[in-house]
Amino acid sequence: MPSRETSSDTDHARYPAPFTDAALADDPFVKGLKQRLPEALRESFTDAQLEALRQVFGARSWVKHKIDLRGTFRLLGAQYYFAVLAGRNKRGHPRTGQHLSLAAKAALATLFLLISTLLGLAILYLVKSALGIDLLPNYSLGLWDWFKANF
Repeated sequence: MPSRETSSDTDHARYPAPFTDAALADDPFVKGLKQRLPEALRESFTDAQLEALRQVFGARSWVKHKIDLRGTFRLLGAQYYFAVLAGRNKRGHPRTGQHLSLAAKAALATLFLLISTLLGLAILYLVKSALGIDLLPNYSLGLWDWFKANF
């Protein structure tokens, strides 16, 4: 019977693997670590030490983000930090995220169509009024009078 893929196997295939079989010098974690170390220490680690550091701290690769704002500030005697990270999402979307994304797109499209329709109807009403066409005798929205007074 074929073995079923577990969620950790699926996650491992979806996310960048911190423990690849690539050469240690080409590993993103090792490159990022060496860039952050003082120059005198960069080449002082053995391969075994780098491998151990990669296993302990390599759960996240050193990813560069399009927007990466980090800092600290003091407020009422306490120090706080903030991090604003933004970039392309390379993770798979869970089902709820897909539904929320679809709902947000539908809401934006509906709002755009509603505003466009109302603006189009207002323009048509102003053109009709400018041409002197009266569809409902003795009734006016007042839009034409307002337009003439302000423009």
